Amino acid sequence: MENRGMNERIKSLRKQSVEAVPHIYIERAKLITDAYKMYEGTVSVPELRALAFKHFMENRSLCINDHELIVGEKGDSPQAAPTFPELCCHTLEDMHVMDSRDIIFFKVNDNDRKIQEEEIIPFWEKRALRSKMLNNLGEEWKKCYGAGIFTEFMEQRGPGHTVGGEVFYRKGFLDLKAEVETQINALDFINDKEALRRKQELEAMKICCDAIIIYAERYAKYAKELAEKESDPVRKAELLQIAQNCLVVPAHAPETYYQALQMYWFVHIGVTTELNPWDAFSPGRLDQHLYPFYKNDTAKGILDDTKALELLECLWVKFNNQPAPPKVGITLKESSTYTDFANINTGGIAPDGSDGVNEVSYLILDCMDEMRLLQPSSNVQISKKTPQKFLKRACEISRRGWGQPAFYNTESIVQELLNAGKTLEDARRGGTSGCVETGAFGNEAYILTGYLNLPKIVELTIYNGFDKVSNQQLGPKTGDAKDFKTYGEFFEAYKKQVEYFVNIKIEGNNIIEKIYAEYMPVPFLSLVTNGCIKSGKDYNAGGAKYNTNYIQGVGIGTITDSLAAIKYNVFDNKKFSMEELQKALDANFEGYEEIHHLVTNKTPKYGNDDDYADDIMKSVFDLYRGMVVGRPNVKGGKYGINMLPTTCHVYFGEVMMASPNGRKAHLPVSEGISPEKGADVKGPTAVIKSCSKMDHLATGGTLLNQKFTPSVVEGDLGLENMANLIRAYFNMDGHHIQFNVIDRKVLIDAQKYPENYKDLIVRVAGYSDHFHNLSKVLQDEIIGRTEQSFS
Repeated sequence: MENRGMNERIKSLRKQSVEAVPHIYIERAKLITDAYKMYEGTVSVPELRALAFKHFMENRSLCINDHELIVGEKGDSPQAAPTFPELCCHTLEDMHVMDSRDIIFFKVNDNDRKIQEEEIIPFWEKRALRSKMLNNLGEEWKKCYGAGIFTEFMEQRGPGHTVGGEVFYRKGFLDLKAEVETQINALDFINDKEALRRKQELEAMKICCDAIIIYAERYAKYAKELAEKESDPVRKAELLQIAQNCLVVPAHAPETYYQALQMYWFVHIGVTTELNPWDAFSPGRLDQHLYPFYKNDTAKGILDDTKALELLECLWVKFNNQPAPPKVGITLKESSTYTDFANINTGGIAPDGSDGVNEVSYLILDCMDEMRLLQPSSNVQISKKTPQKFLKRACEISRRGWGQPAFYNTESIVQELLNAGKTLEDARRGGTSGCVETGAFGNEAYILTGYLNLPKIVELTIYNGFDKVSNQQLGPKTGDAKDFKTYGEFFEAYKKQVEYFVNIKIEGNNIIEKIYAEYMPVPFLSLVTNGCIKSGKDYNAGGAKYNTNYIQGVGIGTITDSLAAIKYNVFDNKKFSMEELQKALDANFEGYEEIHHLVTNKTPKYGNDDDYADDIMKSVFDLYRGMVVGRPNVKGGKYGINMLPTTCHVYFGEVMMASPNGRKAHLPVSEGISPEKGADVKGPTAVIKSCSKMDHLATGGTLLNQKFTPSVVEGDLGLENMANLIRAYFNMDGHHIQFNVIDRKVLIDAQKYPENYKDLIVRVAGYSDHFHNLSKVLQDEIIGRTEQSFS
């Protein structure tokens, strides 16, 4: 490939981004605290949030890094992580842990500790949202959360999974402010009992329009000041162009490709510093958003592909400069990474249903290939209309072995959205964000609420609802498994346990959502989410056009093989009794080698196109789907399910005994919808056949990892096989597939000598990460994944 983009500027910016040390940025916490002290009690809660946001934007430090063309950081420099004490007020011990841990650390200086101790903790310790949540959640919820039955996304981060639509490419914030004022003037205080609340929310949105414009104007002034001191005429001109861009966007709609990128980035900074959404805001269909600007600018002769690619690469650096907000405890365990999950969709179809691949799509592929950064996560949507040339170019990048791009099925995404009640136009404009989660971009709050430990619930079923790890009765008493006469009786008991825990999870979610709606509105995010201005409702209170909640199921491979082991060996073939199995599990299979051999090597396994196991997978999936999908949430929307883990499959394994499938105690469970490690022995086509028996279209996303050695996918034949595997899986309605293309020997050597592999990136779950930033347990899990072959 012609090396058009990785010029000296990009090399310098990339180097700065990857070498900067992640650190805590305390200024946001201090300024938000100051704003609360000024305004709390004198204005409504939405206006308080907006005034705090404005105070931050008016007074925060500005940063223009050497050589950069797109400006704005979440903190004061690359890899700076702001804290959000209004959600989670970190203790001094938390600060110490973040500063000193070996991986996913954030350095904390003495001055920051002092501000945290003297100003932040005294004000926020008892009023932070995390405190309000824990004070209102019941003891059953706390027991289940503490024992690892489920996790809670909103414990330390705000509701997320929102993706930018088209609005801020077509309108500036002065236009949006005018729309807000029109809605305020139309309020009916006689007939609308909610008019005052709507007015408060709309007034908050107006304040946020002013805030983001002030922020950009400050950058324009700063860039001009730097230009006046700059002796290099080239850089002087660049700084003046930055200043000019910042006077156009975000106040007005962007006029050029360059301004469209800067507009997106200002919105991104606004959303992710107003609150810390899980996951980060994403640009969605970036190639389609940029294409009209690209066409116009290239026709005018003010843009060519070299410059267009360079600007994309500047944006990639900006994403990589922003680590995920600092996390501690269980929240860290469920997502132990610096990656903030901004996910860019490329390809797919256009809103009219035609092929969506354009020239910018190929530029984005070139960009991700050259940059090889953890962030942003980059995916390609592959539809039946996608040119084979585009698919093969994406496969070519994937087989280089650094975990991007991931591949998504456009037809499945559209159908999933239609099944969830979206219009065809909105579905075609949608896609995936975070790891694999489907949403109607610009129109939907699709909020992930946490992970559910499906294999742990089997463990509890075996022991009559008693958790031997935490030594407490967690679930209902559904009967001693030794007394069950049939597999059907056992599965019926499992069903009752799942229903019990799903109900506790949703009950907790309802409480948490009400707390967020009341105390933590996000008027800036609401401005750029369709439906909120018109309804006068906040994003966190059901203001979006669509409002969906998801619970993510984890460990389908482990639970399928565990239930298959019970059905096949205990009930169908009577190889051993349930009592013998219990004793083997209690002993972690030590002294029960024959049982371990039978369940590990002589039992049908999911991932081999074996209907015995795959039918069990379907029964578990259908049970879970039936318990969750369609249930109402408090925002007027409904619940759905995803099947993905981030790093939660490691944590969920930690809190478990040995499993009936032969998995030893405290080791990770299976990730995504991938088969259990080492269980899939019949090749990649058998894997996709097994996985396709799940009803992907009834979910909001499923995640499938596959692993190849480089030799398997080398050459033209390897590329063809890879592309054909993706097409075959997608023809069976598979939602997503991604690849690790790396030799196991390399991973083992990287584990022994991390200093020799600082740039090694692998695919973990729905994201990529540096191998040296993974725990040893997670490294071992990736090493242990089956290396597939097409032979």
